[in-house]
Amino acid sequence: METLLRPFDFEFFRNGLVVATVAGALCGLVGVYVVLRGMSYIGHGLSHAIFGGFAASSLLGVNLALGAGAWGLASALMINAVTRRRAIGADAAIGVITTGSFALGLALFALFGQRGRGFEAALFGSILGVSTTDVVAVAVTTGAVAAFVFLAYRRLLFVTFDPEVAEASGVPTARVDALLMAALAASILATMQVLGVTLVAAELIIPATVARMLTSSFSRMLGLATAIGAFTGFVGMNLSYHLDVQSGPTIVLVGAALFAVAYTAGSLRGLRRARATDEVTAPAEVPTLSLAEPGRP
Repeated sequence: METLLRPFDFEFFRNGLVVATVAGALCGLVGVYVVLRGMSYIGHGLSHAIFGGFAASSLLGVNLALGAGAWGLASALMINAVTRRRAIGADAAIGVITTGSFALGLALFALFGQRGRGFEAALFGSILGVSTTDVVAVAVTTGAVAAFVFLAYRRLLFVTFDPEVAEASGVPTARVDALLMAALAASILATMQVLGVTLVAAELIIPATVARMLTSSFSRMLGLATAIGAFTGFVGMNLSYHLDVQSGPTIVLVGAALFAVAYTAGSLRGLRRARATDEVTAPAEVPTLSLAEPGRP
């Protein structure tokens, strides 16, 4: 027990644990809309786009939250505008915007060198740089996003499942989509310190996917995804310290293990239900009458 509690003696670990848990819950909450709307590629691409803002902020000496946040918000709004137009494929246009931004970040680091926070930490996450300010920032972001989801619950539900009817009914779908993209960008920015750019998308998708396999109720899915995200962040951070592995990969692997368990359990339940259905609906055996049976014409 002493070995398990030892990391709590260090302030950097306590800060990282709080950030990982709260950020995991935040990603789980927002991830429900990402998964149900088929926006997984947007979450993945936007996380790469924000890296360009991270690189530019580091080189210019601008605050990371302001620089990368502004860059991420601009990318999110461009992605939202592209997805609403039908001139070209949304996936192709999003790929151009996000990979171009990511490549710009790599080029800036290659040309001018690394300054400020480490390049590897930005890509894969690190708990060493988590400060009390980061804890407050993640908590404020989580509270703001949760308030947005609560206040716009019905509109988000309508736009998620039937955007065409929602728009025809007078729901400002463009504004709702833009706010959702801004919430997604804020969630990615808040989580990047622990998970890193390359793994944020996994934390957005895995908790919501696991929750979707466990329930068909939208409200329960929101609660489950939030709880699963917090659980993966808490357990992953503890394992990261004891295994001496970066926090981002460990958290994602915990989520992947939960997905494997939920998928296996669901498959087994499906097989049992299929067998039970076959036994109930199988026709009773009817004895056949042979032409050679004695006593019959």
